[in-house]
Amino acid sequence: MTSALHPPCDEGVIRASPCPDQPAPHKRLALAATVLGSSMAFIDGSVVNVALPAMRTALKADAGEVQWIVNAYLLLLGALVLIGGSAGDRYGRRRVFVLGVVLFGLASLGCALAPDAGWLIAARAGQGIAAALLVPASLAILGATFSDAERGGAIGAWAGFGAVTAAVGPVLGGWLVDHVSWRAIFLINLPLAAATVWLALAAVRESRDPDVDRLDWLGAGLAATGLGAVTWGLTAVGERGWGSVAVWAALAAGAALLAAFVVSQARQKHPMMPLSLYRSRTFSGANLLTLALYFGLTGALFFLPFELIARHGYSAAGAGATLLPLSLVMGALSGVAGKAADRFGARPMLTVGPILAGVGFALLGAPWLGGGYWTGVLPAMLVLAVGMTISVAPLTSTVMGAVAASHAGVASGVNNAVARIAGLLAVAVLGLVYFAPGPQGYPWVMGISAVAAVAAGIVGALMIEAKPAPKAV
Repeated sequence: MTSALHPPCDEGVIRASPCPDQPAPHKRLALAATVLGSSMAFIDGSVVNVALPAMRTALKADAGEVQWIVNAYLLLLGALVLIGGSAGDRYGRRRVFVLGVVLFGLASLGCALAPDAGWLIAARAGQGIAAALLVPASLAILGATFSDAERGGAIGAWAGFGAVTAAVGPVLGGWLVDHVSWRAIFLINLPLAAATVWLALAAVRESRDPDVDRLDWLGAGLAATGLGAVTWGLTAVGERGWGSVAVWAALAAGAALLAAFVVSQARQKHPMMPLSLYRSRTFSGANLLTLALYFGLTGALFFLPFELIARHGYSAAGAGATLLPLSLVMGALSGVAGKAADRFGARPMLTVGPILAGVGFALLGAPWLGGGYWTGVLPAMLVLAVGMTISVAPLTSTVMGAVAASHAGVASGVNNAVARIAGLLAVAVLGLVYFAPGPQGYPWVMGISAVAAVAAGIVGALMIEAKPAPKAV
């Protein structure tokens, strides 16, 4: 929104600081817009888990369809988040952010109106595409709105509000499932989307990067189809078995497409995932650690509410509330963990933290889980929360510090995509274990999650430099 008193920024220039005439209230409204928009994407990533049993019953979905309700979202978000960030740089961050929010609202309405599982899966894929646009654009808007001195506090506020919404989301979503309908968890996105669009149009200045002249559509297509084929193959194993020709054909096609994606990234002038970043041992190690740690985390948090509701008599709200300690501890202590990493280095934090998280996963799979929340769930969640708190802040700073400053945004985007892809693979692979005949699937799921987290800690010890310095790539 512009006027004679507030002329627009030069839209073709990357600014080191915000427009000099931009008033503080506009900055606060811009921050509010990015918080509301990104919160929709973050909440839907966790709220759906507590609603899955109700969705499965209402829509008569089979185990594979239940997994795809989550995987469709993770697949499109993980595969397209990098090109979504580039789209904001190319066409304007505010424009792409608003487009993403509007699409997310429409896809949420589609989810709420879904008459069957296939419709819901398609609408969830639409949410994933929208989230891939709005999440990277929200951070880019903060970078273009706030000066260097203000930016750290703005991003901290953005992350803090994100932690709060992540904590409240599953509880509110569970209450809506219990007292209204599972469809209501999607309908609450509509007023949030409307408020976000109004704030963005009123307070956010348009900005773009003139150096981004085209998008890597080939890379995006190869990544999305390759990941989709692998995910379909793994999910279909539960129904068709390992002897199915279709399963092996999908896995082989997915592997070939992902190999072609890597080749395309080596040849593209402006790739969505520059392979040169992986010359840094620390960057490679941090992403391998992310893959293992978030494989365990997403798998555990996907199946824990399902287990508590289906086999231990928890309400949807009660299952959602079990996740509160994780978000609250991380929100309260992440700053302390970041300072500790500055003092002691990232390597010890990224060794101890994932291993401690693995202990938490193992405790969640122990036989006493059904003995009650205070003795069966809470102690394990607290151990997991401390382990993740020790890990997350040092992991983010390590990824950003392992490459040259000019590649910090791309490095962060790659790491975010790796985390989403890890979750996608976790739901597909661990679903084979959880939904297998017999009662022992859940302990095995938590055991595999624990092993993955411990492996992440070992990667941290072996591959993360104690004091990584920025490297030219």
